[in-house]
Amino acid sequence: MAEVDIESRGGRRVKRTSCDNKNPSDSQWTLWLVPLFVASNIVVFVVVMYVNNCPEHRHRRTRLSGECVATFLGRFSFEPLSENNLFGPSSSTLDKSGALEWVKVVINHQVWRLITCMWLHAGVFHLLVNMLGLLLIGIYLEKQFGFVPVGIIYLLSGFGASVLSSLFIRNGISVGASGAVFGLLGAMLSELITNWTIYRKKLVTSFILLAFIGINLAMGLSPAKHVDNFAHIGGLVTGFLLGFVLLSRLEHQNLPAGARLKSKYKPYQYALGLVSLVLLLVGFAVALVMLFRGENGNDHCRWCRHLTCVTTTRWYCSES
Repeated sequence: MAEVDIESRGGRRVKRTSCDNKNPSDSQWTLWLVPLFVASNIVVFVVVMYVNNCPEHRHRRTRLSGECVATFLGRFSFEPLSENNLFGPSSSTLDKSGALEWVKVVINHQVWRLITCMWLHAGVFHLLVNMLGLLLIGIYLEKQFGFVPVGIIYLLSGFGASVLSSLFIRNGISVGASGAVFGLLGAMLSELITNWTIYRKKLVTSFILLAFIGINLAMGLSPAKHVDNFAHIGGLVTGFLLGFVLLSRLEHQNLPAGARLKSKYKPYQYALGLVSLVLLLVGFAVALVMLFRGENGNDHCRWCRHLTCVTTTRWYCSES
């Protein structure tokens, strides 16, 4: 807050402040939820690697080719890079741990996989990238807005990512907190838009945020196993809409000295919040109905398969 003036009122000294031409306000909230999310993801990954036990299951199934990576880690060693190039567990272990798979969600009615998959990671690199993004973005948002909106955005964005991924990915499994992290990215973008008037260096902030989103979406165009851009996009869109609903800031009026300081939301903030809430509710309803009716999203969007993988001279993307 930038100090405006200090006046005497009834024998008391009263400091008046203004939000003009400032960066977002300093932290007013105790930080605990984002560190808890990070710790939970790390603990789950360690447990999954313990259960995976690469040396043991490859010894029992001698027909498997390739050696475990980093055998000095014992049962925590990684699967051969031919099976998992992200240094992580096997596909079967991820599946048993609650990874997202269309057949098991829709046909076998294991709806809980829409939630459990967002706590799983395909490998160490996948985990590190997601946790770095969660720390950088989540800590900022929790400091500014508190744990309630950040928690809602993180969890609902992860759920939205799972739903969209299930609509388009029929073969294979999907895991990761990427969708939830992208939700925080989307929320930060909408927060920048709805609170545009209180930011300095608007264009620089916008460029950095859009570049970060673009780079991560571009990385999702590679055929990395168990990671897909549909989850990224689903989380991004969900978080973007939730940001308009949950992350609007009060804008303080500039009043003469001696006048009472008032705060209010702008009309466009109300409008953006209402429209976003309607789109969010309708989008979730339509997507869930389509999913549990067994519809394939690719039948309604023939070109959408290119959003998650693009064939280049360095790799090939199969039609499945």
